[in-house]
Amino acid sequence: MSETVEQAFIAPRYLAGSGDPGWITQPLHRVAGWSYGRDPLIPRVLLTSPDQLTQLRLAPGDPDDPDWWTIRHARSAEQPAWAATFQSRTPVEIIAAFTDAVIDPSGPPTAPPDPFTALQDAGWETPRHFGGLAAPDGIARVERVGTPGSDLWLIETTPFVVEPTIWRAVFTGTTPLHLIAAVTQALAEPAPIRRDALRIPGWARDRMTVDTRHVPATDVAFALERRISALAERHHRVTGVVPAPPGPARGRIR
Repeated sequence: MSETVEQAFIAPRYLAGSGDPGWITQPLHRVAGWSYGRDPLIPRVLLTSPDQLTQLRLAPGDPDDPDWWTIRHARSAEQPAWAATFQSRTPVEIIAAFTDAVIDPSGPPTAPPDPFTALQDAGWETPRHFGGLAAPDGIARVERVGTPGSDLWLIETTPFVVEPTIWRAVFTGTTPLHLIAAVTQALAEPAPIRRDALRIPGWARDRMTVDTRHVPATDVAFALERRISALAERHHRVTGVVPAPPGPARGRIR
């Protein structure tokens, strides 16, 4: 009989808690060839794209800091500079939807998508006194604020109006829409997120559904490697080149 481990499947997925940062950093390093930098005196991880235009910074600090995760893209001849930030409690699977789109060798679609479309298809609606869209449970909200040239996209998860925000993501208005749409698609996805059964978040516990069950230990142990293999295959299908990934990223933060 194969060994099993207890796992919790949490829905809605935006309440699942942060997860393993390697879900984001290792594919960037091992599949897309982002170079790795780290100051040994500061608990911070820096990854830079091969063209030196895009950088991911993971800077753990106060869990409520607005820029625990930061992805910045420098201005180029093709597009203006942009930036995206995610707070610490953002599920890594949702951030990974963004970074996976950043490194997609297919590039952006010809027609920029509307980030609201996936949410509307999933039943998100505009609540009273709010300009964006809110999930059916009212916990997660997406809004575009400001005027062209100085606008922002905001994502917030708050169990109740009077309670503090669990996590927030902010995108400058210059962020390519297909990257934001990748995040809203991940938000709208009904599939639960899997977590260690001993690490079920305490916030909004009465607002989430938790299905705890035993799964093969190998499913958990090799989940990241399967993800990396799938992204490498995507790269190969588009470019015809098999990436030669570096070894596992150093300094992995849990």
